[in-house]
Amino acid sequence: MHPGDADLIIQCLAGDTEAYGALVKRYQGAVYVTAFYYVGRYGAAEDVTQETFWSAYRNLRSLKEHTKFGPWLRGIATRTAANWLRRNMVRVQQETPLPHRRTLSIEDVRRGPEAMMRAAERYEQVHEAIDVLPERYRLPVVLRYMQELSYEEIARFTGDTPDEVRAILHRAVNQLREILVQKTTMEVDAPWRRAGK
Repeated sequence: MHPGDADLIIQCLAGDTEAYGALVKRYQGAVYVTAFYYVGRYGAAEDVTQETFWSAYRNLRSLKEHTKFGPWLRGIATRTAANWLRRNMVRVQQETPLPHRRTLSIEDVRRGPEAMMRAAERYEQVHEAIDVLPERYRLPVVLRYMQELSYEEIARFTGDTPDEVRAILHRAVNQLREILVQKTTMEVDAPWRRAGK
């Protein structure tokens, strides 16, 4: 059985650096996704992730409720990302963001370039739809469907219960479906609107 966050924190505060390594391993995916969600750049997200874990390590003694490590860490990650954005705002505004990374599936490759292009377009549409979701829904969606975390892992990081995470994701998926249907309808209608001008 894996030790809980509180057990690992107690070990870490006693000088066990491997215990902190276990916490990093447990939360690194969630922190990276959170960082990327805010800064929108892969390298910057890696920097924010490292800075988040370093800051958490330095301030671990200030965490009063050891069972709340995940939400506390998420708070550090969002503040660190916000600080990065403040420091780099001018540069960020002048850059063109890279498209979201997507791993090609064997099926897409076998179907040929046209299928690969359609899959890439769908992927971008989904990411654009996620950006339209209410703030409360975005991070759980990304953690679940992009990072493939379990309800329990998301709950541990966000501070919600697994049932709350499940309900949030259910509402978010319904909204995503509506957004994508609406977007598809608008794209289909667009040529007719242009022709009617």
